[in-house]
Amino acid sequence: MKICAMCKREVVVDKYFSRKSTCPSCGADLHICLNCRFYSETSHNKCLEPKADFQRTRDKANFCDYFVFGEASASVQTGGADPKEEAKRRFEELFRK
Repeated sequence: MKICAMCKREVVVDKYFSRKSTCPSCGADLHICLNCRFYSETSHNKCLEPKADFQRTRDKANFCDYFVFGEASASVQTGGADPKEEAKRRFEELFRK
């Protein structure tokens, strides 16, 4: 399931997805770093793809050739717990006796 990073609503993407595609719910650009599966807040240039060019803005359409629309995680799909809380819970389960 693909989710718009701006409004958090489901987006249906066809095979003709382009740089100019916008979210039908909020009108935001979809070909953005925040929607890419390679986006990572903690990585160099905030991208897991080492060959990708630096992008100044992460929330505006760009020309990145490595863009792949990311799939939403289960917690986003179900409106689950905060990711930090989920990570903490999993960590505690790991060392529970």
